[in-house]
Amino acid sequence: MNLNDIAVVENEGARQFEMRVNGKLAKVEYMMGGGRMFLTSVDVPAQFEDGVAKALVERVFEMIADRKLKMVPLCPYVTAFIRQYPQWKKVLAHGIHV
Repeated sequence: MNLNDIAVVENEGARQFEMRVNGKLAKVEYMMGGGRMFLTSVDVPAQFEDGVAKALVERVFEMIADRKLKMVPLCPYVTAFIRQYPQWKKVLAHGIHV
């Protein structure tokens, strides 16, 4: 299964980005404020490996960058992801260090 072929959609009503893998929902929840997106939670079904979470978070970062928004990580997974892949520091809001 190529995770890059699976759509990531924004569910604005639920304030989350969603990816369906084998019928199961993986999501990144967020809040908006002051022109910034606060990523509050990454929720991926336990049966999936970390690859699903990685693919989802990376796609969310791409969407944030495309919209010229900045992001504040409030979720430990997102913070750890940026530490592991420092090229994504470009989407961090000014003054945020991980």
